[in-house]
Amino acid sequence: MDAFFASVEQRDHPELRGKPIAVGGSGGRGVVAAASYESRKFGVRSAMPSVTAKRMCPDLIFVPHRFEVYREVSQQIRAIFKEYTDLIEPLSLDEAYLDVTQNKKEIPSGTLVAEEIRQRILEETQLTASAGISYCKFLAKIASDINKPNGLKVITPKEAIPFLETLPIKAFFGIGKVTAKRMNEMGIFTGADLKQLSEIDLSKRFGKVGRFYYNIVRGKDERPVNPNRIRKSISAESTFNEDTEELSRLQEKVLPLIEDVFSSMQKSNNYGRTITLKIKNAQFQLITRSKTFGSDVKDAAIFKTVVLQLLEDHYLQVGKIRLLGVGVSNLMSERDVEGLQLEFDF
Repeated sequence: MDAFFASVEQRDHPELRGKPIAVGGSGGRGVVAAASYESRKFGVRSAMPSVTAKRMCPDLIFVPHRFEVYREVSQQIRAIFKEYTDLIEPLSLDEAYLDVTQNKKEIPSGTLVAEEIRQRILEETQLTASAGISYCKFLAKIASDINKPNGLKVITPKEAIPFLETLPIKAFFGIGKVTAKRMNEMGIFTGADLKQLSEIDLSKRFGKVGRFYYNIVRGKDERPVNPNRIRKSISAESTFNEDTEELSRLQEKVLPLIEDVFSSMQKSNNYGRTITLKIKNAQFQLITRSKTFGSDVKDAAIFKTVVLQLLEDHYLQVGKIRLLGVGVSNLMSERDVEGLQLEFDF
């Protein structure tokens, strides 16, 4: 979807159409959750501090998020997908892989499927979507970003290698800013440069992911579209308006996070054994502390007690705190597929 959260807000509030908006808080500690294309022209991006975004775009309009609405729209879109294929791998509320090699409508072309789905989304939600079409997930993902917004890009098998060789390394999906910088320092700026390194060299320098780099730059990505992706953790976090080191205030802030995470476990019937507390201080230093049980934690009182105890034991280690997070991992869903080799997600 194109600027999904922001586009939903502009759809539902006509007075915001054509204007630079950001979904998120406008306060000193606010963060941009999504930016409209009008605001992106000024350099505003998601995850950017709101004060920075406002400085870059003085006319920026901040809109509170409505996640329940975004989820409803996402479900509408998923329902459209289901009319074409059951092989759907959601990545987030606004993005998914679809395998339409064999589709329910027997449409002979992936491009035609994508065009029809995009038109259906526009008609039923009044929102635009962009699509990437190729023979593997990696190329389809890259293609989906090329002609945004409201665009479509096809990368055929014949086009794949020349395309990848000229692609800037920073544009490779799965290569973040830090890795891209590291590669640049090694003289790697394009896919052609990356191809000069052997699989052994890349594995030595980047570990297991080095093999992935070796294959994708050659257009090889055997990962299937997986409609049953395994959720490995459930978490929630909150950034404070003011830093604090008062235990009573921290306890007050962490209680809603405890409730959110435990409620998510209940709703999904997906309980975990490892409870984690995340603490970030005013200097953005991060620590995490965990406690693991021999069985799933299904008692809300125990879950709450453990988090509060972790907080009490460790909150003095970092000074004034700006963010707390609560998470649970080692989930039932992950153990239910014991023996299944997990894929490496990017």
